[in-house]
Amino acid sequence: MGAILRDAAARATRYLEQLERRRVAPSPDAVNRLPELGGPLPDQPMDPEGVLAALDTIGSPATVASAGGRYFGFVIGGSLPAALAANWLAGAWDQNAGLWVSSPTSAALEEIAVRWLIDALRLPEQSDGALVTGTTMANFSALAAARHEILARAGWDVEGDGLFGAPPITVIVGEEVHVSVLKALSMLGLGRDRVVRIPTDAQGRMRPDALPALTDRTIICAQAGNVNTGALDPIGEICAVAHDASAWVHVDGAFGLWAAASPALVHLVRGTEDADSWAVDAHKWLNTPYDGGAVFVRDAADLTAAMSASAAYLPQDGRRDPMRYTPEVSRRARGVEIWAALRSLGRAGLADLIDRTCRYARRFADGLARAGYPPLNEVVLNQVLISFGDDGTTRRVIEGIQADGTCWCGGTVWHGRAAMRISVSSWATTEQDIDRSLAAVLHIAAKTKPA
Repeated sequence: MGAILRDAAARATRYLEQLERRRVAPSPDAVNRLPELGGPLPDQPMDPEGVLAALDTIGSPATVASAGGRYFGFVIGGSLPAALAANWLAGAWDQNAGLWVSSPTSAALEEIAVRWLIDALRLPEQSDGALVTGTTMANFSALAAARHEILARAGWDVEGDGLFGAPPITVIVGEEVHVSVLKALSMLGLGRDRVVRIPTDAQGRMRPDALPALTDRTIICAQAGNVNTGALDPIGEICAVAHDASAWVHVDGAFGLWAAASPALVHLVRGTEDADSWAVDAHKWLNTPYDGGAVFVRDAADLTAAMSASAAYLPQDGRRDPMRYTPEVSRRARGVEIWAALRSLGRAGLADLIDRTCRYARRFADGLARAGYPPLNEVVLNQVLISFGDDGTTRRVIEGIQADGTCWCGGTVWHGRAAMRISVSSWATTEQDIDRSLAAVLHIAAKTKPA
C-alpha cells in the first residue's frame, strides 16, 4: 500500500507541476487514446502499479487542465493546496460520513464547516445546513424543505403521503433561472414546466415589480449570480414582498453568494440573509475538489423533516448525524476538504480570493474592450460576456480558442446572441495568466474573418 500511494503522490505532483506548460484542452491524439482503457472486462487481476501507470499514462494527458490558472469555463475553480491534500487524506481514511458513530471526525468537521460557512456567507446565525454534492443537490434539499414546510402548514404530510391529492404549490422563477433549479423541481414532483416565469432586466435580474399575487403556498426561487452575467437578483426586495404573504424565498447562490465573504462586494448580496433557504457550491469559488456544495435553511427542522429516515439499525442517540440533513445516507467525507479550505484561507484569505478573481475578470474585460470588443454585461463579479461580431464569427473564435489550448472559454447565448463566456474562478490564476490568455484571444479574433 505504501509503495503505490507514494507512486500516486509522485504522479499527481508531476501532473500539477506540468499544468503551466501544457495546453488547457487535451489534444485530439490524447483523447483518441482513451479507448485503450476499455475493452472487455479483464479475466485476470492486474497489479495495482500497472493499473495506476495506465491511468496516468493514458488518462492524465486527456484531462482538461481546469486545475490550472487559464481555465475560464463553466465557473469551475481549482483545488486549493490544503483542500487537495485534505482530500487525499480523507480518501485514505475512507470514512462513511453519514452517521456520527461511523465517523466522529467527519461529522465534527462537517458541523464546523457548516457553521463557518454560515458565518462567512453572512446568513442568519440560527440557520443550519449540510454538505452535499453541489448546488443541484443543495437546491433539491432546500426546495424539499420548502415543500415540507408549506404543506405541513396546510395540514399535509408530504413525506408520508406524497403529492397525490396534496394542496397545490406555486413556484415562481426568473426568466434566467438556472437549469439546476428546474432539475430539482422536476425531481421533487413540483414540475419544471409548471413554474411561473418572471421577466428579468437587461442583466438577468428578476424584477420584483413583475411578481404576481403571492400566497402562503408560494415558493420564489431567486438567484445570486447569473451564470452568464454574474448579476444578482434584488433579493431583499423580493423577500419583503414574499414574507408579507408568508411565501418561501429560496436563493440559488451557486457562486454569487460568495460575494458576501468580501467586504468590497457584500453590498451586492445585501438582503439575501432575509431569505428562507440558500444553496451554494464549494467547488466553484471556494476552490475545493469535486464534488462539494452546501444547503442552508433558516429553520433546520424543515430540512431534517424533509430528509427524515429511520431504521432499526440506525442509532437514535441525539447526536448530529449528517445523513439526517441530506438526501444521502452513505456519503463521502467532503466536509474534510471544505473545512481545510476555510481553515487555510481564513476570513481574509477568502475575501482576497473573491476580490482577486473579480479583479482579473475586469482586467480581461478591459483588455478586450480596448481592442474593440466591449463586454455585453456589467462586470460586477467574475463573469464576462463577449461578442466578436456576428454569431458565426463569435462561434468560430470560441472554437479557435479552445483548439489553440492557451486557455479555455465556453460559448453561450445571451438575449438571442452568441457570446463567449469568461469565468475567472481559480485561486491559481495570476495576472500573467490573464495577459497570456488575452493575447491569445485577441490573436485568434484578429485572424477570424467575418462570414
